[in-house]
Amino acid sequence: MLVKKGQVWLETVLYTLIGLVLIGMVLAFVMPKINEVRDRALVEQAISTFSLLDEKINEVLQKGAGNTRKIDFIMKKGELYFNMSNDEIVFVIKELSKPYSEPGIEIERGNMKILSLQKAKTNEVYLKLKYDSNLTYSGSDNLKKLTSASTPYKIFIENKGVVGEREWINIEEVS
Repeated sequence: MLVKKGQVWLETVLYTLIGLVLIGMVLAFVMPKINEVRDRALVEQAISTFSLLDEKINEVLQKGAGNTRKIDFIMKKGELYFNMSNDEIVFVIKELSKPYSEPGIEIERGNMKILSLQKAKTNEVYLKLKYDSNLTYSGSDNLKKLTSASTPYKIFIENKGVVGEREWINIEEVS
């Protein structure tokens, strides 16, 4: 009787170990694919939100001086740079498991340019919007950086009219 209890215990431990090894092997193959799909969805959401920002800026440009629009900008991951000296807005998403598109080749989606870069162990995606208008952030041409946050940024876009020969668009984040 003592031998049978030991044998049952040994079989239980052996089957448990085999089960854990199988689960580990499945996870080793499935997790990279899950991370890739998650990263791709994250970039697609960023592109969608960034396109909405571009749409609002163009809407303000078309409607003329004094026109204002508000956007709730959601940024779960990444950094948003308002490079006002170059009249461009850049959204950077780092630490992706796979490149979004062919690395080093810039692709265009409407007014947006998308560039994937492959680093040593991770990948980065740069989304860029460039304008012919004079863009300012809170009335200044300085570089402004917004980082990811759990709550959306409330961004106001206002057409200040024509200054010189170019439209003046002011962007402001209100907490």
